[in-house]
Amino acid sequence: MRVDGRANDEMRKVKATLGFSKFAEGSCLIEVGDTMVLCNASVEERVPSHVSSGGWVTAEYSMLPRANRERSKRDVTKLKLSPRSAEIQRLIGRSLRSAIDLELLGERTITVDCDVLQGDGGTRTASVTGGFIAMTLACRKLMEQGLISHMPVRTYISGISAGIVRNEAMLDLCYEEDSRAMVDLNCIMTAEGDLIELQATGEGRPFSVEEERKLLALCRKGNAVLAQMQRRCLGGLE
Repeated sequence: MRVDGRANDEMRKVKATLGFSKFAEGSCLIEVGDTMVLCNASVEERVPSHVSSGGWVTAEYSMLPRANRERSKRDVTKLKLSPRSAEIQRLIGRSLRSAIDLELLGERTITVDCDVLQGDGGTRTASVTGGFIAMTLACRKLMEQGLISHMPVRTYISGISAGIVRNEAMLDLCYEEDSRAMVDLNCIMTAEGDLIELQATGEGRPFSVEEERKLLALCRKGNAVLAQMQRRCLGGLE
């Protein structure tokens, strides 16, 4: 029995609140169990110097000081971005760019800010799931304003974790499970079940190809649930 009574292949309750922030072009507060991430998408009519054609999508990630069980220092007080935050926001940006046609976006940048209000495991995957909703809402607003003629978002994407705890494969680890996991895997997928990014680590022991396949099967099931939630929230990608 898991700490919260779920079956091994059962994910936590997921809730997305759209339009949570008043001023962002796209906004979503996503809750996965006790994890809460505020995702705001902002549009700027410019692109970075390295972009030679079309638009750009990027992301920033941060945890509030009391998002965890103990207060953490803000990155700004350390005068540099923590390696963990830098790695996660690159993951979010790569994932979101895989879902959008940057040429259709035009010469503009969408920045998705993912701020963890409360962390209880799976903050990076929740950021991808909620960040996708915020990005899609921002694109929809561009269409409503007549700035683009076609929806540039091509497919739904979402992320979820799985792991091996006490030699059992489990979906959607909460913090207590994640902190004791022998194997930890983060999976970003399309709604069609195609992989975008896979991060798997044998933290307590090596793991077999068969175990990885079992974890992937769990993630496919969880991401299908998340894609259904995104469809209900967005009502399609038009």
